[in-house]
Amino acid sequence: MNQHQKLAYYFILALCSSSFIALLSVLLFFLCRNHSHRQLSDESPPPPAKPSARPHTLIDIYTATEGFTHRRVIGEGRLGTVYAALSETGELIAVKRIYPWLVLSNNNAGFGFSSVIKSLSSAQHPNLVSITGYSEAPGERIIVMEYAGAVNLDMYLHQNPDGAFLLNWKHRVKIAAGAARGLQYLHESMAPSVIHGCVKPSNILIDAEFIPKLSDYGLNYLAAREKRGLVGYVDDEYWKGKSGQGNCKENDVYGYGVVLLELLSGRGCEEGWLVKWALPLIKEMRFSEVLDPRIEYPSDLKPLMRMGKVALACVGNCRKSRPVIGQVVAILNNLETQL
Repeated sequence: MNQHQKLAYYFILALCSSSFIALLSVLLFFLCRNHSHRQLSDESPPPPAKPSARPHTLIDIYTATEGFTHRRVIGEGRLGTVYAALSETGELIAVKRIYPWLVLSNNNAGFGFSSVIKSLSSAQHPNLVSITGYSEAPGERIIVMEYAGAVNLDMYLHQNPDGAFLLNWKHRVKIAAGAARGLQYLHESMAPSVIHGCVKPSNILIDAEFIPKLSDYGLNYLAAREKRGLVGYVDDEYWKGKSGQGNCKENDVYGYGVVLLELLSGRGCEEGWLVKWALPLIKEMRFSEVLDPRIEYPSDLKPLMRMGKVALACVGNCRKSRPVIGQVVAILNNLETQL
């Protein structure tokens, strides 16, 4: 090969190399672009933030409840009275009026009320009653919530003679699992985490599909030492500390364990008697004596036995040895699929 031929050869080689590099660059550009576009399209947009609770005038609340008439009362609890009301747009809502005597006798009920309610209103979970607004005036503290019905677990288990028959074992495990998920959201997904403070059947609303919703979460500070409606749903350590210091996640787990015992047995808490009666039977594996006799026993008792052991772990251990609610949720979710 002479010198001219060599020059031509190298020239063609260089030209081919340049074309190859250029083509490779173009291909890489389009590949990267398509990959980025695919990533963007695959990423679902984050859910919109829930609007913060908005303030209402006392006049608006008074109008919505027809002057707090007894005809609109749908519930009475340890903190206040709940009314079915109509918003300005005609939407059915629930209004909780904290007892005026409680507001006037408790400094905690006055200071920082709006800040607490706004913080709690950020909770967004299918097993929690959503808080949408509030109102405050001298001697008045009011919470506006979504209307989640007027039927709670306590009514099914203890107030309606036919209620227990409507709650078969599948429904009871479903309620237990849903309530646990709501509690887990408060403990693990809220920032800062929220302590419910009074986990009990009357604070678990039940809809027509037997989906539970926790209510009254984060409000125990309004009546931390008020024993009515709380004894039996908190451990002994709760009453030994100063006001508010007994409130903790472990205490919520204890209250949840009591709810499990009520679901299993159909019996009421009776200020702690239920725990003393049920724990020895569960420890001795005498489950048939624990289960609610008003409904037929399932063919397979293993899921309910597992549920009883979860209740035992929640109420039979000291605070340090209790399971966290996330562990409880994992077990209950699994049991829900077995019935």
